[in-house]
Amino acid sequence: MNEPLNPSEHEQHNPNSIITRGGDGGQTRLISGETVSKAEAQVEAYGTIDELNSFLGLARAACDNAEICAVLERLQRETFIVGAELSATPEVALRLKSRVSADMTAALDADAALIEALPGVLGDWALPGATFAGAAIDVARSVARRAERCAVRLANSGGVPNAEVLRYLNRMSDVLWLLGRKLELGKGAEGALRPDRAHK
Repeated sequence: MNEPLNPSEHEQHNPNSIITRGGDGGQTRLISGETVSKAEAQVEAYGTIDELNSFLGLARAACDNAEICAVLERLQRETFIVGAELSATPEVALRLKSRVSADMTAALDADAALIEALPGVLGDWALPGATFAGAAIDVARSVARRAERCAVRLANSGGVPNAEVLRYLNRMSDVLWLLGRKLELGKGAEGALRPDRAHK
């Protein structure tokens, strides 16, 4: 039977470890250095972006379409930019080197236009689960919607000085829905909510 660590052993800490124990009391640090409660709306917002990034990664790992994987990877990289903005005070967020831009949102608009032009994509609402990868993309889409709601709540209190963040998140979930449909269409999977209307 292993003996419990004594207090002196418990205090020993590897300085290179990711375990800092700084958050054991329910607080965390923003990237701008301020200490806040982990229950704050700001932490919820950038934490949900982190969750979104993980689900985008899951979708990418499940996907065997190189073109769609490239878009998912781009979105993952861009969510780091979103997360950085949301994890700083408004004053610091405005000074970040990389910020969510209109060009990023425009790229999503371009993605959407290309997919919407494919026959059958807009035939009906989707019933997630026709393929594993498509379902994974749909989970990422729903997390993107939750991230957007968190960002809106933070913006309502003045915590999101860059309005492009909200536009970008709103557009991302639309593009993820379209990516899921494109994937399923390419595989010949029937993912429509009402199959009789799928290709009308």
